[in-house]
Amino acid sequence: MSKRSPLLDAVRSALRVRHYSLRTEHTYVQWIRRFILFHQKRHPKEMGEPEIRAFLTHLAVERRVAASTQNQALSAILFLYKYVLRKELDWIDGVIRAKRPSRLPVVLTRAEVKAVLSQLPAGQYQLIGQLLYGTGMRMMECIRLRVKDIDFAYRQITVRAGKGDKDRITMLPERLIPGIRQQLAHAKRVHERDLRDGFGCVSLPFALQRKYPQTERQWAWQHVFPSTKRAVDAQSGDVKRHHLYEKNFHRVLKQAAHDLDVCKPISSHTLRHSFATHLLENGYDLRTIQELLGHKDVKTTMIYTHVLNKGAGGVCSPLDR
Repeated sequence: MSKRSPLLDAVRSALRVRHYSLRTEHTYVQWIRRFILFHQKRHPKEMGEPEIRAFLTHLAVERRVAASTQNQALSAILFLYKYVLRKELDWIDGVIRAKRPSRLPVVLTRAEVKAVLSQLPAGQYQLIGQLLYGTGMRMMECIRLRVKDIDFAYRQITVRAGKGDKDRITMLPERLIPGIRQQLAHAKRVHERDLRDGFGCVSLPFALQRKYPQTERQWAWQHVFPSTKRAVDAQSGDVKRHHLYEKNFHRVLKQAAHDLDVCKPISSHTLRHSFATHLLENGYDLRTIQELLGHKDVKTTMIYTHVLNKGAGGVCSPLDR
């Protein structure tokens, strides 16, 4: 199967028409490719429910993937049949499902958060960590921030196209304002240098680039955390300045936790978990925290209540009596 097959190009087009993110596009294309390769490169038109069932069972039994991974693969295949092949499928039963475990979020204490953030390299990496903990943003929401989305007057940050393609407002911590202004000054120097070199463009959402050709060079649309290098845009083929590569931050965060001998498994999402938990400890209600986090259902936010009581369910051990 060729790397740029007409079928996969049709999948990409269908995803872009429906405004799916580039990350989702890449993931769906990879799962569809794996599905086809698993069945010896048979065309999906020749296959149906039995082949899908066999692939999903293979993922659970032989590959031992997580339940969320198996569901992701199913979503990609269903998208292929519904929107590209225009083929209605019957209910897919008999699939061996990967078990969905009940997991509690990893939460750092306030002292641990302070230590980890202090251990991060000074500058943009430390600022990103402070923003994740201080605002509750997800990793990609943070590094995709554009200049126009930071409002110093109202002390707020607008998160654009978050999970579920929704916008929301979160706070701008007062103590981070000097660091953000410094980062913006750095980003502006990078942008002005790009303009002098004949570049200075940034990727824009949807059809803004076509409707307003000069917008991609405007300062307001540039990323707060620009990449160190220019790169070719995956969609247009033009050389542009993208945002910072997220794995660079993951690397320095892991190193900071290692240097401090923090035994908890830490990721960028741990800072978001800690943000929500510490707000609950401060007495803020679940509904407010749900809005700040951008959760669709308050039940998702309720998972953070597990640390508000001492011990399991607030029960005091008889050893402490």
